Amino acid sequence: MTILDETYTLSNGVEVPKLGLGTWFIDDDKAADAVRAAVEIGYRNIDTAQAYGNERGVGKGVRTSGVPRNELFVSTKLAAEIKNYDQAIAAIDGSLEKLGLDRIDLMLIHSPQPWDDFRGGDYAQGNREAWRALEDANQAGKIRSIGVSNFQQHDLENILSSANVVPHVNQLLVHAGNTPSDLLAYCESKQILVEAYSPIAHGAILQNPEVKAMAEKYGVSVPQLCIRYTLQLDAVSLPKTANPEHMRSNTEVDFKISGDDMDVLRDLRDVDYGEHSAFPVYSGK
Repeated sequence: MTILDETYTLSNGVEVPKLGLGTWFIDDDKAADAVRAAVEIGYRNIDTAQAYGNERGVGKGVRTSGVPRNELFVSTKLAAEIKNYDQAIAAIDGSLEKLGLDRIDLMLIHSPQPWDDFRGGDYAQGNREAWRALEDANQAGKIRSIGVSNFQQHDLENILSSANVVPHVNQLLVHAGNTPSDLLAYCESKQILVEAYSPIAHGAILQNPEVKAMAEKYGVSVPQLCIRYTLQLDAVSLPKTANPEHMRSNTEVDFKISGDDMDVLRDLRDVDYGEHSAFPVYSGK
């Protein structure tokens, strides 16, 4: 058994593969090939979003992968700008149509604020409306599980104040150098599974001397160490790549990081995302 065969179980009983393929920055016309390559290697968890502009390609990859649909776990995300019920319902149907699938395994609210106001104004009411739309689509069988992304504790508490369903997932920026321990503990207390996106810090971690030295000690690459780290935090790990070689090496994580080394990685701070700091999620907000 490899990591590709291992799953977490959500609070509603749905199983999620522990390692998935992130598809941010993979163009729509290249997404189908990337998904098919990943599925051939053994990936069964594919993550996309309305904002990535590649749902059509991802859906095509899923449909033409040669693997039965019920063996694949497909996630997408409601655009961060959508903060009312009717628009959310329409967008959910739009994702189903673009993906060409009759159901989505997991759908998330991409961010508690629109990207151009990330960590800014008050969208509490809009988030509750978007959540109600996800709950209704879940109830209707269009979506098997529902969740959020980039939500801090107060954003989650807002949803919980009126929710019928506790979010099954919170997808967060989690990597060595950015470990929001209090938020991870809060999610665990509510049985909200954390999914770690950018586990390799969008590449920023590759030059960190401490992390490089630790990877050498374990005889693994820095990406492998970083993916293993997020898995040992009991999170789903979603490394993003269109390169089949990287997809393959990202699965070779059947080693164990010691407790002391986990503490070192957990306490790392200040990753420089370089040019990627322009993106809201890497801005330090």
